[in-house]
Formats: sequence, C-alpha cells, structure tokens
Amino acid sequence: MRRRLIRIALILLLFPPLLAAVAGWLAAPAFLHPIRRELTPDLVCEADASFAAAGATREDFDVKAPDGALLRGWKVRPKNPNGNWVLVFHGVADNRGGVIVQSEFLLRAGYSIVMMDARAHGASGGPMATYGWLERNDTRAIIDALLASELDRYISVQMSSPLRPGMEPARPQHIFVLGESMGAGIVLQSAAADPRIEAVVAEAPFANLREGAYDYAGLRKYPWLGKTLFAPGTWTLLYRDEKLAGFPIAEVSPVKAVASRAFPVLLICDEKDVALPCRHSEMIYAAARGPKQLWVVPGAFHTAAYGFAPQEFRRRVLSFFAAVAANPAATTSPAPSQTQFPRADHIAKSESNDHARK
Repeated sequence: MRRRLIRIALILLLFPPLLAAVAGWLAAPAFLHPIRRELTPDLVCEADASFAAAGATREDFDVKAPDGALLRGWKVRPKNPNGNWVLVFHGVADNRGGVIVQSEFLLRAGYSIVMMDARAHGASGGPMATYGWLERNDTRAIIDALLASELDRYISVQMSSPLRPGMEPARPQHIFVLGESMGAGIVLQSAAADPRIEAVVAEAPFANLREGAYDYAGLRKYPWLGKTLFAPGTWTLLYRDEKLAGFPIAEVSPVKAVASRAFPVLLICDEKDVALPCRHSEMIYAAARGPKQLWVVPGAFHTAAYGFAPQEFRRRVLSFFAAVAANPAATTSPAPSQTQFPRADHIAKSESNDHARK
C-alpha cells in the first residue's frame, strides 16, 4: 500500500512537468509564426477615415529589410507638420491597424507617422517573428528609407516650387518611437541599436523572452508556476525556438537594451495586465540608464491604457516627446540620477485617479 501511494505521488508530481515540457515543445513553432491578421479593405477604410478626421494624408511605404524581407506600411502626414516623426509599432498577431488610435492623436499634434506591419505580420514578408532580434535591424532600415525618401521629396518639391511656404525640412528634426506589447519590446531594442531614435514610449513590453515565457507557462495567472512546476515547458519552448530560429534567445532582451544605451523612455504598465504584468516594465525601469518614467494605469488590461485613460495617455506621451525635442541632450544622459524627466512611478496611480474624478 505504501509503495502504491509513493508511486501515485511520483506520478502526480512528475506528470505536470512532463506534460508542460511536451506542450512547450509543440508550441514552439507557433511562437515564431504567430497568427497573421490580414490588412483587409475594411481596415484600410477605417484607417483612412481616422486620418481624414485628423486632416492627415497617407502614402504607401515599402522597405526592404537587410535580410531581403519586404516590409509594408504607411507614411502619414499631418495637416500641420512639426518636423518630427514617430514610428509606431503594433503587438503580436496584429498589424498596423492596431495602432491607428495612437497614430491619430499624434497626427493631430503635428507628428508625422510611420506605421509598418512587423515582419511575419500583416502584409509584410519574413519567414518568422523574432521579437526584436531581426526587427531592430528592420527599424534601422525603415529609418534609412524614411530619411532617403524625405530628402528625395524635398528636392523634388524644391525643384518644382522653390518658394513653396510651409515645406517640411529635408530631414526629420527628431525621430521617436512608440510601441505596444511585442512592438514595445521591439522599439526598446531598436533604440539601443540606433542612436537616431531619440526617445521611446513602450506600453506593456516584455522584459526578455524567458520572463515572458514564464507568464505563458503559468497560464497568464501564476508566473511562479512557469518558474517551478511548469518550468520544463518554458525550457523546451525556448530551446526549440532557439534551434528553429537560429538566434540566441537570451539576447532578445529589452532589459539588456535599456542598460546598453542611455535614452529617454516612458514605460506604460497596465495594472491588470495578465499577459505581460507590470513586473516586466518594472524590470526594464530598474535597468534603464537614461531618463525614465513608469506610469501604472489603474484598472487597465493588456495594451488598454489609452482606452482607460485617453486624456492622460495623450498628455503624458505628448509632453514626453515635447520635453525630449526641447532638450535633445537628454538622449545621452549617462545615468538615471541625471534625468531631466520626473520619476512618475510612485505618483502615477494617484494622478490618474485624481484625473478620473474630475
């Protein structure tokens, strides 16, 4: 009887980790090949209506990535451009249509927008998503193409109408980036690799792939399960993905990115996010060397900060970009102690609650 009980206990103890290991192994390819959300005509019409309401115009913008993948997206110009550009990045299994709302308020504020489908998403090519490993090079290629196309446009307009008033400058005055979820992780890694990016807004980023896998293995509720009982699922998922994709999983890390280069960053954490909880943003905040802010949005779930606090979202993002544009030297600040921006992590909740009561 005792042996039987010991045998049952061992089975109950070993079965969940074994099942998790098998599940992680089987799920690995899907992690690299997320569901592709099609850019439908209805979605394009919705985007055009949003741009028209803001007085903006869009044009197709295709960029060839360093590995040959064709990245498709839009350049969108506001009615009254301020000379600054923001590259806006969507989340996993989404496309550029997922960031129309953020783009609209930036356009109304005078920012020109680049919104691309990430590799292996939407209308873009690429054999797989790498969550920043290849995407950071894609971002560099996008900026290269943006600068080249704006210079060509400037020369063309000057040749045809040399006295045209209100013409945008030949080069963007400042380049900023904004991303959510996977896109947030990509923009943080891109900024570390390309100093032309002067400031980053990142909502619900992942700290690194391993930390993100803990949340998924823990069923998006109990990350400690992903680190303990279901840890074999994390190990097999990441091991197989590393072999399939051919890049070091440990190097896909926004935490390492913010520690490698000092740049201004506004981290937005959704309080009730179970996909990528605030733990991730807090880890990035702790590692960041440059000017930094952390805003915790009360009651918001994954990437829903704008829906829960639209006025505060607009205020924080616009004032953040404006502060960097007014003081570009902040992008090279060597340490958090010299930040030019207020530390907002300990006051964000109370400010948002006060705002909601007004």
